[in-house]
Amino acid sequence: MNLQSAKRLNHTQDKMLEKRKRFMECALDLFAERGYAHTPVRAIIEKSGLGTGTFYKYFSNKEDVLRALLEEFLYQIISSVKNYYAQERDLYTRFIETKRVTMEVFAQNEKLSEIYCRAAGTSEVIDRCLKDFDDKLIAFSTRNIEYGIRQGIFRELPVAPIAHAILAIEKYLLYKWIILKAISREEMIEMVVSFHESLALGLVKNAEKYTRPKRASASEKAAESPF
Repeated sequence: MNLQSAKRLNHTQDKMLEKRKRFMECALDLFAERGYAHTPVRAIIEKSGLGTGTFYKYFSNKEDVLRALLEEFLYQIISSVKNYYAQERDLYTRFIETKRVTMEVFAQNEKLSEIYCRAAGTSEVIDRCLKDFDDKLIAFSTRNIEYGIRQGIFRELPVAPIAHAILAIEKYLLYKWIILKAISREEMIEMVVSFHESLALGLVKNAEKYTRPKRASASEKAAESPF
């Protein structure tokens, strides 16, 4: 392949990626505005300004679009965490602060976060997409905890329930923020981080290295015991 042919091929591939991205962006807007169940493929195509045949070159149906959105979202989360890993070597700090990184990615993607919270139960296909997304997050947490155990930093505890609990608290606080509007974005992030600070102290072998004894104030010393 000569240089001119290679340039034409790259240009064609760029155009294809642009069209695929256009469909995904339009679908995301419509899913957030109307709800996944109330967004037909035709609406995505019309909003994109592209043709029906073009849509079906990239996606079989709207489930494919949602799957692609979730896969890209997951890639963004994992990439952000890996970038943080390159800067921080302490496993205890990593365990806590990577959750801040993760929740900041959710916070920066409000539309996807809302779809993630609302779409469950829409259909078996969507539930499988969401389960795959959740399973990958759980697997990522599992690998990180197991690495800490192998390095002798974390205690040897059953990892699966810990990884599932991590996802559960993240999803619940996302729900409180994005659906119930009961907490702010900042509160959501800080609650997740606070939970992981407590969890980390239960995981590390030498917790005293990471905690400082609290000194009682003069008023606390003088206060009577209620018992």
